[in-house]
Amino acid sequence: MAAQVDAEEQEPVPEDIFSVGTVAYILEVLRQHDGTIRLVVEGRRRARIKRYAETEDYFLVEVEPVEDVVTLDKETVAMMRGIKNAFETYSKINPKISRDLLQNILEIKEPSRLADTVAGFITARTEDKQKILEENDVKRRLELVLGLIHGEIELIELEKRIRERVKKQMERAQKEYFLNEQMKAIQRELGEKDDMKNEIAELEEKLKNKDMPEEAREKVKKEINRLKMMAPMSAEATVARTYIDWMLSLPWNEKTEDKFDLDEAKKILDEDHYGLEEPKERILEFLAVRSLAGPKMKSPILCFVGPPGVGKTSLGKSIARAMGRKFVRISLGGVRDEAEIRGHRRTYIGALPGKIIQGIRKAGSSNPVFLLDEIDKLGVDFRGDPAAALLEVLDPEQNNSFQDHYLDVEYDLSDVLFITTANMMHTIPKPLLDRMEVIRIPGYTEDEKYEIAVRHLIPKQLEVHGLKEENIRFTRQAILEIIRKYTREAGVRNLERQIASVMRKVAKEVVSKGKDLRINITPAKLEKYLGVPKYRHSKSEKQDLVGIANGLAWTETGGEILSVEVSIMPGKGNVKLTGKLGEVMQESAHAAISYVRSKAKELGLDPEFYKKVDIHIHVPEGAIPKDGPSAGITMVVAVVSALTRIPVRHDVAMTGEITLRGRVLPVGGLKEKLLAAVRAEIPNVIVPEENAKDLKEVPRRILKHLNIIYADHMDRVLEEALKISSPEELWKKTEDDETEERSVYTSREDRPEDTVHP
Repeated sequence: MAAQVDAEEQEPVPEDIFSVGTVAYILEVLRQHDGTIRLVVEGRRRARIKRYAETEDYFLVEVEPVEDVVTLDKETVAMMRGIKNAFETYSKINPKISRDLLQNILEIKEPSRLADTVAGFITARTEDKQKILEENDVKRRLELVLGLIHGEIELIELEKRIRERVKKQMERAQKEYFLNEQMKAIQRELGEKDDMKNEIAELEEKLKNKDMPEEAREKVKKEINRLKMMAPMSAEATVARTYIDWMLSLPWNEKTEDKFDLDEAKKILDEDHYGLEEPKERILEFLAVRSLAGPKMKSPILCFVGPPGVGKTSLGKSIARAMGRKFVRISLGGVRDEAEIRGHRRTYIGALPGKIIQGIRKAGSSNPVFLLDEIDKLGVDFRGDPAAALLEVLDPEQNNSFQDHYLDVEYDLSDVLFITTANMMHTIPKPLLDRMEVIRIPGYTEDEKYEIAVRHLIPKQLEVHGLKEENIRFTRQAILEIIRKYTREAGVRNLERQIASVMRKVAKEVVSKGKDLRINITPAKLEKYLGVPKYRHSKSEKQDLVGIANGLAWTETGGEILSVEVSIMPGKGNVKLTGKLGEVMQESAHAAISYVRSKAKELGLDPEFYKKVDIHIHVPEGAIPKDGPSAGITMVVAVVSALTRIPVRHDVAMTGEITLRGRVLPVGGLKEKLLAAVRAEIPNVIVPEENAKDLKEVPRRILKHLNIIYADHMDRVLEEALKISSPEELWKKTEDDETEERSVYTSREDRPEDTVHP
């Protein structure tokens, strides 16, 4: 009979079995009702396994007896007496030991038999009993048994003391209370309670002084009571302690007081940012209403949409400063896990609250200005949709009871002023966009960039580079040259980089030549400090040309002049489009040609002209993708000019969508387009009549350079761009034109007399 090293192993191999066991005789075999077999055996002597025979169905071993080494000296006799006395004490506290058994053991005179018999009746681990079995020195074996029995007696007495102490302290019969008190007694015996007791007392004191909702208070109280029952070093205790710390550190009702001085708020906003009038005005309106309506007014959810570098994020900081609130920012770019917003449940290892609750804790108040940056760059994958989780956060009707999975209690977000930022709107889910008030920040004009450079960027970079105002001075024209020729952006980030680049080189000269060095940065010196110009802005032609019309385009970096060139060649009616045009722009080109064909007679063209020529429409800067419907009227003008050989006015630019019936539809980005016309020194701009209302948003300093011409139909556009006011005038111009393409037009005799005025 040999014991297994691991009793749980169902298919042991020789290495899983102890080498020393007992040679025993089987006295009786009992078959149980459940099919198991119970053996009654009698042990005879110790034996050690020498080798295992090769059998498949059972273990067959060759053994050798283990002989006892017996020395009957006084120490052996003393240990035998000690074992008998200890076993007698053990029998008094262990009701399982009968008097007859005790008497039989007390009468044993052989030391080896005494050690083995007593060891058999003591509750001990298999490893401890195996040590006794393997020990062939009887004196050493007696010593092991004596230590084992004393340890068992001490453990039983300890359990008895704990039981008696708990029994005295019990006043209620609930099982939970009994277990709690028993744990206290165990921890007191182990001496591990003091630190835990002090920590729990500290947590209870914090809870007592914390201003928080009743639901949250009860939750924390329950967790503290659970913590009292846990072992201090257990994993569950760490989880409970972390949860309690989070609950007690959150600002449930701590708020900062809003500043309602509108003049002071306006001053702060103007100090930090130049321009951006619409968002500034919206914040002042919010403060005014809040001062009248009080806390019952729900905070709006603002969404600043605009290209990179226009100050969306820094505007959030300015708003917080103007309102006297704390500011916290989290970036949502690339967030794909819904738990990043709502938090993880506490069952997960390393669980934490979501970014919203973490931000509130970081702010230290329950009414901060909370900036959710790059909301248009949220991702979606198998871990959920974070945009869907934000629906509750960004809804003033629901966020007063926001529930984070980790906290598992409601948290009121209704006092938080949420501001989101995005570069584009089409990637924001529609339900989320519906909850936000969109404020567009279209980008800065040249004048605005100049003011920002003078007021903010240059002073900031002077300080960063350790220069003084006396060391370097930028002329106005130099700053404008940097804006026009070294940057192409809607914001001012690259402008700041270019200014910093100039200052680094100036700093190097100051260190080399002395701190009193003074340098004036003029346009002539820019090439020395910044290299050759990187960009050029489109300029209008200096004279009227046939088949070339000036369009206006919107880009993320501002407005641009978009020339449309049309060439007419003998052919079979093919239309070729080049210039990396998008699908919408290609459709605009086809719509323009269809319109011209439908108006052939009114324009003095042969109705069959399209069968005799090929039309090639090209938009220069072919490497740059272009799309959108706003070049429709420009294409019509260029096509008509090429077909009629009437030059297009070089001092006119235009923008507008064309329909097949010649209606001119409104377009977007008018401010940037008008700015491009001013930059290209084009004084006359044709815009759709329905865009007249948008001119209110265009600064006067731009409009004073322009003559705005409104058009609701293509006739009006042609009249201004080609100076065609009647068919007679058109015919006069075409008759005077001595070009080879004249065969395209009909003769004067073929022209119907009832030609409609265009």
